[in-house]
Amino acid sequence: MNISGIAKMAVLAIRMSVAMLALLVLGACSSGDSRLVLHTAKGDFAFTVEIADTNEERAKGLMFRNELAPDAGMLFDYGKEQEASFWMQNTLIPLDMIFIGTDGVVKNIHVNAKPLDTTAIPSGAPVQFVLEIPGGRSKEIGLAVGDRMEHPRVGKTG
Repeated sequence: MNISGIAKMAVLAIRMSVAMLALLVLGACSSGDSRLVLHTAKGDFAFTVEIADTNEERAKGLMFRNELAPDAGMLFDYGKEQEASFWMQNTLIPLDMIFIGTDGVVKNIHVNAKPLDTTAIPSGAPVQFVLEIPGGRSKEIGLAVGDRMEHPRVGKTG
């Protein structure tokens, strides 16, 4: 192999290394949003969440899912406090809906929303976040109005 070929391979190796580093950095940034903690009188409970912060993602939510792990959920972020209302159309599993203010304080909890039900479930107060977790899980962990959610988006408004 001549010097020109070695140089080309070195440049290619450097480019691949930079690309891999960029992927690692991007992965680390997005994974930071995927973990949240609910602080309750029973203790601290970590959840791995998907983020829904666009109209399309919020419209789909957890529809058509057949299961949800006990420590998983979806965090809806509106970017600022506002009234919110949910329903369970096309949602196949029971969910707890936790309505949370910009400061991370739980304002309202709807336990065991019924699958496929189109009845509106209102936030009852302006909220920035709605956390959906498996039905009944909020009672298991002792979650109550006034408890706190810890997440990198708390305190940040759009």
